[in-house]
Amino acid sequence: MRNTAMNMVHKLAARDERVLYIGSDPGAGTLRAMSKEFPKRHLIEGISEAHIIGMSAGLAMEGFVPYVNTIATFLTRRCYEQVAVDLCLHNLPVRLIANGGGLVYAPLGPTHQAIEDIAIMRALPNMTVICPCDADEAARMMDKTLDWTGPIYIRLGKGGDAIVSKAEHGFEIGKAILMRPPGDVLMVTTGIMLQRAIAAADLLAAQGVRAGVLHMHTVKPLDTEALLQAIRGIKLLVTLEEHVPSGGLGSAVAETLIDKLGSGLPAMLRLSLPDRFMHNYGSQDSLLKKHGLAPNAIATSIEHTLAASRTSSPQLHST
Repeated sequence: MRNTAMNMVHKLAARDERVLYIGSDPGAGTLRAMSKEFPKRHLIEGISEAHIIGMSAGLAMEGFVPYVNTIATFLTRRCYEQVAVDLCLHNLPVRLIANGGGLVYAPLGPTHQAIEDIAIMRALPNMTVICPCDADEAARMMDKTLDWTGPIYIRLGKGGDAIVSKAEHGFEIGKAILMRPPGDVLMVTTGIMLQRAIAAADLLAAQGVRAGVLHMHTVKPLDTEALLQAIRGIKLLVTLEEHVPSGGLGSAVAETLIDKLGSGLPAMLRLSLPDRFMHNYGSQDSLLKKHGLAPNAIATSIEHTLAASRTSSPQLHST
């Protein structure tokens, strides 16, 4: 996914002379072909994120469209004030390409785990937040970023994730994609959790439970219309995210439903990472499994919640 997004920066630069790349401590050889073809638009500034954000703001004010790339935690926590004041306050067209969203860098511990990035970035006025699910979708997404007004935060996985997106679905910023029609259950997901939602839906189908999947690749602005359409007639709404409970996709969905419906909300189950830093080291998959975000655990949580809802009134659940 990351390589695809990086290669798209080069393609966009070839198409539009406004595009430039700014890297903070990138891997050796990152966009080497672009550096040779467009040396004046391929900039490596070292580990100095606050400086790079200010620099990208100045370049955007001069008419460029900067694509800034580094590790997700460094692009959010480390330079948050600059993102807020330099980019969002002025609504500038800077694209923040964040490597390793969620638990990608789990082997490096909590300093590198981006588990609250969606929350803090979507809290910023004017900021758009996008989480593609696979490399193919990342390519379609990057193509749409060129002329988008205002800053964008792009949360990338590690790459190698199964391709589950489909070209015929296209990609529009702010427009969700219904991957499977809802039945008793609707799962709303973002980023690489889409793969796990589809696998969980297959497991549920084998148990006679029809589960739809709505892919919210754009967490902000959230596709309210698609959400309201998809929840009609369902028994349970489930949100899945590789993120802490506060402020992420589950929060965005719940806030939207409260604002739009007020009462008569569907029963809701929020599946996420726990509200704590994770001190056990391991792979991304192992930590997702540990915290109930593997497909079989997702399916089991949904089955248990459906069973409980038969004997109680609809309520909001969170795990």
